[in-house]
Amino acid sequence: MHAMQYEMTLPADYGMDVIRDRVARLGHLLDDWGGLGLKAYLMRERGVDGSPVNQYGPFYLWHTVEGMNSFLFGGPFQGLVDDFGRPVVRQWTGLAYEEGRAADTAAAFAVRRRTPVPEGVELAEFAEEAVNGTRRLADQDGVVLAAAGVDTGRWELVRFSLWSHREAAVSAASGGDGEVFQVLHLSQPGRKALSPGRQW
Repeated sequence: MHAMQYEMTLPADYGMDVIRDRVARLGHLLDDWGGLGLKAYLMRERGVDGSPVNQYGPFYLWHTVEGMNSFLFGGPFQGLVDDFGRPVVRQWTGLAYEEGRAADTAAAFAVRRRTPVPEGVELAEFAEEAVNGTRRLADQDGVVLAAAGVDTGRWELVRFSLWSHREAAVSAASGGDGEVFQVLHLSQPGRKALSPGRQW
């Protein structure tokens, strides 16, 4: 599994209905994309659920690198680049994936937590705790799915989860390092191909 995200921070007075309309028109294009586990079309609005910015930030879980590369270098990504400019695309190597208690319900919100991997930790123990933490997260009420990955360039852990309702998502994000996004659409052609548990 490979996690990927890009974010476009938009002006404070930007009409976010432009993003909603774009996703409504184009979101289906990845509903059957080869190699894609899932794409969550995510948006944050300034002043909503603690967000300081207007932002469009889709999050991807890939089950093949070939699928990811075909999207980036030969697919719909070019349309986004043409319209908004080329964003920085963050990538994390997958550590864990779990279906949640609410796996059969629609995802309405997402929570992302990014934390540095501390200096001096035993990396095997840290990774195992990320796996266990993903399992615990997936077992919470309202969780559709949960995943964890690591960027070894920045030594950063990302925890990503989809939720069925706002209250649980906002509660899960509390504590200062969690960010809540609205899910505008979910393309999930290869969700069943994402292997559960630890990714090694």
